[in-house]
Amino acid sequence: MNVKILEEIGLTNGEIKTYLALLKLGSSSTGPIAKQSQVSRSKLYSILDKLEKKGLASHIEKSGVIYFQAVEPSKIKDYLKEKENSLRKLEEDFDKFLPQLQGYYQNAEKVQNVSFYQGTKGLAVAHEHTYLKLKKGDEYYYLGIPSYQAEGIHNYWRKDHLRRAEEGIKCRLLFNKDTQKEVLQHRNSQPRCEARYMPTDIKTPAYFLIYKDTVMIAIASKEPIAIEIVSQDIADSFKAYFLEFWKRSKPFR
Repeated sequence: MNVKILEEIGLTNGEIKTYLALLKLGSSSTGPIAKQSQVSRSKLYSILDKLEKKGLASHIEKSGVIYFQAVEPSKIKDYLKEKENSLRKLEEDFDKFLPQLQGYYQNAEKVQNVSFYQGTKGLAVAHEHTYLKLKKGDEYYYLGIPSYQAEGIHNYWRKDHLRRAEEGIKCRLLFNKDTQKEVLQHRNSQPRCEARYMPTDIKTPAYFLIYKDTVMIAIASKEPIAIEIVSQDIADSFKAYFLEFWKRSKPFR
């Protein structure tokens, strides 16, 4: 028997086998149904339940034994009508949702790449992408650098500032107000680098690196997390925030 049509209206292979077995057996307990359909008993109850929900099977209980039977085949047309109505409703709901999806799609066109990094090595990899895009005389910005850094990361920053200076890259850094003065003194002693305290008392573990078309959002913890977003619009927005905070800040003394 060609059961392709039953597949096309949405019945699974197990449901088709079980429904055909019910048609042949009439009212039956699960033993004969499993044998006739060649569907394992472990799956049979679930399939019978799905057939009942689709209106293609029913059951009765006699002397404590449950007997299942197929609903007449013409009822399949009722099932198709229900699917048609559901599909029409789904289409109406989708039409309402479509403008949101279009908005996401249009914004996604502007975002070229989003990458996720973990740990101190991952944070270093994300930061060192600056050397791929910045040339001598270019500048990057750090906004909201927290006082806490993972173990060993302070040594990494000291070495990296030597590399940055050698490559002629400038930087401006805004630290949270609870950062030790020695850290800012060191950064300001480095060529082409100026460090200041944030002009507000905001203290969060999140801080931001902005350069060219890239923003890195970092979370300072024992296992740092960094999210790198490549998008000119987003980078321009974060740069505007940085410059506003910088304008309100004071040179380090």
